[in-house]
Amino acid sequence: MSDGGANARNGDLLNLTANQPRFPLLLLVALVALLAGAPLLWLFGDPAVGAVFGASVLAVSALLWVTQRSLAPVVPALPADPDWTLIRAAANAAGCAIALTDRTGRMVCANDHYGDWFGGYPAPAEIDISPSDLNRVAQAGQAAWREGEITVRGILRGSLHLDLQVTRTGRADDYLLWRFESVQQASIVDDFGRIMAGEAGERLSDSGVMCVMIGGEGRIRAANPAFILRATGRADSIIEGRDFAGYMRVDAEGRIFFAQEEKQAVPIRMIQVPLRPDDPSGQIVLVMVDESVSAVEGISSLAYVEALLSLLPFGLGMADREGRLLFFNKAFGRAAGIPPGEKPSYPGDIVVVEDRAAVADTIRRFANGPQMSGDMQVGLLGAPDEPVSLSLAGVRGLGEAAVLLSLKDNSEESRLKRQVAQQTKMQAVGQLAGGVAHDFNNILTAIIGHCDLMLMRHTPGDSDYDDIQQVKANSNRAASLTRQLLAFSRQQTLRPQVLQLPDVVSEVSSLLKRLLGENIRLEVFHGRNLGHVRADPGQLEQVIVNLVVNARDAMPEGGTVTVRTFPVSAADVREMKNEIMPIGDYTGLSISDTGTGIPPEVLGKIFEPFFTTKSVGKGTGLGLSTVYGIVKQSNGFIFSDSTVGQGTTFNIYLPVHAVASEGMSSPVAPRKAAVSETWGTGTILLVEDEDMVRNVAERALARQGYTVVTASDGEQGLARLAEAERIDLLISDVVMPGMDGPTMVRHVRESHPDIPVLFMSGYAEEQLRKSIDIENVAFLPKPFSVSQLAEAARDVLASARQSDPQDDATARA
Repeated sequence: MSDGGANARNGDLLNLTANQPRFPLLLLVALVALLAGAPLLWLFGDPAVGAVFGASVLAVSALLWVTQRSLAPVVPALPADPDWTLIRAAANAAGCAIALTDRTGRMVCANDHYGDWFGGYPAPAEIDISPSDLNRVAQAGQAAWREGEITVRGILRGSLHLDLQVTRTGRADDYLLWRFESVQQASIVDDFGRIMAGEAGERLSDSGVMCVMIGGEGRIRAANPAFILRATGRADSIIEGRDFAGYMRVDAEGRIFFAQEEKQAVPIRMIQVPLRPDDPSGQIVLVMVDESVSAVEGISSLAYVEALLSLLPFGLGMADREGRLLFFNKAFGRAAGIPPGEKPSYPGDIVVVEDRAAVADTIRRFANGPQMSGDMQVGLLGAPDEPVSLSLAGVRGLGEAAVLLSLKDNSEESRLKRQVAQQTKMQAVGQLAGGVAHDFNNILTAIIGHCDLMLMRHTPGDSDYDDIQQVKANSNRAASLTRQLLAFSRQQTLRPQVLQLPDVVSEVSSLLKRLLGENIRLEVFHGRNLGHVRADPGQLEQVIVNLVVNARDAMPEGGTVTVRTFPVSAADVREMKNEIMPIGDYTGLSISDTGTGIPPEVLGKIFEPFFTTKSVGKGTGLGLSTVYGIVKQSNGFIFSDSTVGQGTTFNIYLPVHAVASEGMSSPVAPRKAAVSETWGTGTILLVEDEDMVRNVAERALARQGYTVVTASDGEQGLARLAEAERIDLLISDVVMPGMDGPTMVRHVRESHPDIPVLFMSGYAEEQLRKSIDIENVAFLPKPFSVSQLAEAARDVLASARQSDPQDDATARA
């Protein structure tokens, strides 16, 4: 507690002794009374009169003395020299600013809070506040002298909101007691004091950071355990109120050390933070003292490194010389698959058993030998089949930390690698499927063609007719299998049309009911305002049939298959947050069942070719892969969602095809009426490298009345064209050794620009579109029957003759 005057005056102020009994005055009255009775005795000569008068005077004196004793306050005597330490402690414990002034307004004494809040110890009428508040304080002092006590609220001192209570006090009411109480914000000094002495100060100490708060007079107000330990050598020392400078020393180079440490101690740094930046006196500052990077045992530097590593996006950790894991950041934990909140004791705890010894030995070698770095492949416990690279580097100067570990979070990279590998595999299988389908189509074309030729020589009653028909039926089944291969490889020939999905579903509904049987119910729902799509209706029917058949097989005990069409707007796609589907309008088709569902580990493989969960002989594994190929070739998307025990849903999204209303064709193009007459005339140049296909095609066309000239490759075809007088139609394979079909046709068009061309191939038209992008050509996919070949030749010749009436008249003649 600070005083504004001498201790004697403070002693006089606090020495509230009681009024002393006035014994000399009472005795003097009694003596006067007796002396006054003597003249009466002499005047009247009667002793009785003098005695009565004297007794009366004595009685009155006694009564006055008793009355004074009963009315006088009983005040215990105070010691002449009070204990100012106790008074100071009591005033500081009040939690408010207290000051005492005399009648002249001069400061007598004040507590520490008063000095903290008002930048020293000015008189209340001179504190640094606004003029209006200062006027209110002065008026409060004047009112307190008159009324004894006055209260003023809402005085602002910086960030402090204060209430003032002024009380007249003292033995003679000649002092004023000023009490300033903070009503909204505690003292910043108290806040920092609690932080340093509390748990926050301990956490700073654990990180090697020392902090101390000092007052403007240089005395220590508070400190955390780390500073106390370094300054005194003992963590339980009491240093509050001590001189801060006494614990520090400065060498000739201006470096700062702790005074109690030896000269070879490591220098420290101090960061001074003023508690009140707007206070010009700068009386109170917070001094943060931390060790340099080369601190003893590296405690603080290790903390800095840990804080830095925790901010980096790379998986980093540190191990000591014994191989113990000291620290790792979040990226390291994610890469290693460490559950949140857990900390392995050793790096070997995150790798498979086979790699633990190698990891421990490498860490010890890097920790104790020369500084070096290296990488090693290890298998993590969470993904033992995918080795990852663990990088190690020996470090020095970080205390316990001796080895820096780096583990890259390659989960996303591994996922991308798997996707690329899967796509590469699917592409390779697709190319293989396309090549196999091409070869099979050539063989099937010969088989089906010979069957047709044999059926022309047999009637239904012949003994061989049924066998030939069975061979043709099996060949058609094989042709369907090759179409599935081409669909999977997205190389099949599509005939896209602008259509509505409900029309396609209606066309195939009767077939679906027969496929499902009696114990499975089919439900169909169509949405409104569906956009048109452009796709091959026949292929879409195959998609629906394949998915419904799979749904049926997933419900051996019966259930419900639901087919639903619905519109999908661009806003809906945006809400789906699907990275695969571009933003746009789609028409959706969903097929769901209430079957057994697909396990999660199998769900990602269902579109792979030849993958099936059915028993041997009950599935080819091409159903869903065919669906996937058809949807993707139609520029659509397909997704599956399944819950084991509840069922599976396949969602197909086809982009809406914008068409003009007046030019829009029928949703499903009507099939052309079959023309039975395939007889024709004219000369056809047939170019085919496969002998079996060429022979069948030659016989089939010859039986229809055409003159056929054959060639086995492109060069031979050009030679036959040059030798012939007239060629009405050129039929050629696309892919041939040497000169292929499109190259040959380009040479032919130089001399015969109007000759019609019919390409035939075991590859899909879509796959060959770039190479056969020639005007006035038609395409016939293999395998084909004799009648299909004859119809195609007839249609191409008819189109050519319609475009050239003169040539048509010549042909008729």
